[in-house]
Amino acid sequence: MVSKINLPNFSETKPPYFGTRHVQCFLVFLGLSAALMHRVNLSVAIVAMMDRNSTNPNFEEYQWSEKTKSYLLSSFFWGYFLTQIPASQLVHKFGGKVMLLGSVSLSGLLALLTPLSARIGDWKLLFALRLSQGLIQSGIFSSIHMLLSKWVPPVERGSLGTFCYSGMSFGSIVMMMFSGWIAASSFGWPGIFYFSGLVSLIWGIVWYFLGASSPIDHKWISVKEKLLIESALVTEHEHTSTKTPWLKILTSVPFWVLLVAQSTGAWGFWTLLTQIPSYMKSILGQDIKSNALMSATPYLAYMFLTFVFCALADFLIKRGYTSVNASRKLFNTIGFWVPVVPLILLGYVRADQSQLALGLLVIAVGVTTAGSLGFLTNHIDLSPNYAGILMGLANCAANIMSLLAPLTVGFIVTDVKNVQQWRVVFFIAAGLYFIGNLLFLLFGKTEIQSWNYPKRHKGSRDHIKFETINMDNIKE
Repeated sequence: MVSKINLPNFSETKPPYFGTRHVQCFLVFLGLSAALMHRVNLSVAIVAMMDRNSTNPNFEEYQWSEKTKSYLLSSFFWGYFLTQIPASQLVHKFGGKVMLLGSVSLSGLLALLTPLSARIGDWKLLFALRLSQGLIQSGIFSSIHMLLSKWVPPVERGSLGTFCYSGMSFGSIVMMMFSGWIAASSFGWPGIFYFSGLVSLIWGIVWYFLGASSPIDHKWISVKEKLLIESALVTEHEHTSTKTPWLKILTSVPFWVLLVAQSTGAWGFWTLLTQIPSYMKSILGQDIKSNALMSATPYLAYMFLTFVFCALADFLIKRGYTSVNASRKLFNTIGFWVPVVPLILLGYVRADQSQLALGLLVIAVGVTTAGSLGFLTNHIDLSPNYAGILMGLANCAANIMSLLAPLTVGFIVTDVKNVQQWRVVFFIAAGLYFIGNLLFLLFGKTEIQSWNYPKRHKGSRDHIKFETINMDNIKE
């Protein structure tokens, strides 16, 4: 059987500056933003839920211990890491659109039910609901990686992939910025969960009509852009169905290095994301409104620097100053090693040095976005065919770290006003950032691995015939 693929003449044409692939990436960005709201909403709402001096007496306050609080903040990740690998297989089978739609929308429904669960079942039912949200969201990153591998040409993968994943910080910013006002309004702390739930459901409706798993499935993409994308990816993707090469993946050194980098990055990211509101209140004495604004500021820096680093990475690669491999390692180094010093210094900040603490947090959190141009798209570099599965495996390990991070904080920080205990928390995060990047520098790779391509049996009649076409003759 012969498959004919028409390739455009790249010497005469360039991909359109803005096209359907950019719309898809923007929708993925918004979907990830909505999903991250569900992960962050409890971190910011729990400050008001446990505030004995709350100015809003219309909503119940809970007298949970710090240990119970750490269980609740980690509960999402108990479910999230358990089903990473099965979810990645489902993504491989059903495509990125369906899995992303189900993950974000169903999680949004549970967000709407969060206040009711706390009211009727206290922390135990709330724990169960958060665990269920984690189970539901387990396929999100695999879905996004699968979508990126189908929609984004390799030359744009670093910048567009990083833009999509910057939805993590955008969702965090929106949640942190508005949570204080919502909690102090007539909606109270339950409004934080209602807001994040409604945003997800609205996004789900838009994604259902406008999203697609690949260019060939999209109804309104131009013929020219579809051919440009598919021809750019044809040397990476194998169209013959095959079993996943589990043994080769699990014995691949570049993949294990990637897994370690993703895991150490997750520890630092989620330690800060889940604990900044508590640190602001306990050590720096910030009330719910100022807490929300200060907690969001580092993620505003994260968003701004995302665009700066994306533009810089594109410039360096397109001008030939760096190879893809050098670019991945350069930006991973910026994202992992630059935060080490401010994290260490953060443990020595006094209660009356809130502005200094904020400045250190802006640096420590903001520059971590550079890591997205490093390890976070490396799964697709190593294996475009199995990018979703690689993300599922690595994200499973990373979310064990995400689960352990808040639990470790709960074990270490027995007195939330003791800055020395917080110092240990920041030292651990800094150390893991350093080790993760060191291994990535020494052993990380960007070449497509041989196991990305299935072996053909002798006598196979499957062939691909390439034919160059003139793009000027194709109508939009």
